[in-house]
Amino acid sequence: MVTTQALAEQRVVLKNISWQTFTAMLNEMGEKRKVRLAYIDGILEIMTPLGEHENTNRFIDDLIRVLADELNLNLKKFGSLTLKHENMRRGAEPDSCYYISNESRVRNKRHIDLTIDPPPDLVVEIDITSSSIDKLSIYAAVGVPEIWRYDGRSLQILVLSEPNSTYTQTQKSPTFPLLDPDLVPQLIAQSLIDGETKTLRSFRAWVRQQLERASEGR
Repeated sequence: MVTTQALAEQRVVLKNISWQTFTAMLNEMGEKRKVRLAYIDGILEIMTPLGEHENTNRFIDDLIRVLADELNLNLKKFGSLTLKHENMRRGAEPDSCYYISNESRVRNKRHIDLTIDPPPDLVVEIDITSSSIDKLSIYAAVGVPEIWRYDGRSLQILVLSEPNSTYTQTQKSPTFPLLDPDLVPQLIAQSLIDGETKTLRSFRAWVRQQLERASEGR
């Protein structure tokens, strides 16, 4: 067992864990818990988000809500939904996940079954202390098309490529193409100075300005 502790996250890594043990832990721990689990090839990571991690996650969630609202997109939030692929023995719980283009397909659902339901359209991962597990391969296995990964300094936008089923970094989000990923760390820093409400209000004004410019350019 290896334990790593830092300001943003606490991680515990266990080896030689069976898939059955992993799924049993998910069931026994239930949905109302603070830790997030990830599993691949017999390795289980248990991550406890601490202050910086949770604050960043919730602020990025607010940014996504503003974007969806201003773009008039229906958004269904599933938080740290457990995403697992039983045949490949892989599973992970993101910091946040969203149905957007597939929102209508899960609108009336409170529980997701990836054997019949589509994966979330967008996953957000806060990895300030770097995960010990290759979570991208887990998300690729279940078919998540887009991931936002924030490492405390920059935001990466990753898009699932076919036919290799690997993620490629891009400068434009397929879901929210007007967003410059370099703007996100600036907004996070600004929120620590001006406060989150004021920063979100400024961001909403910026989004509206971008939409007006796009409309005038047609």
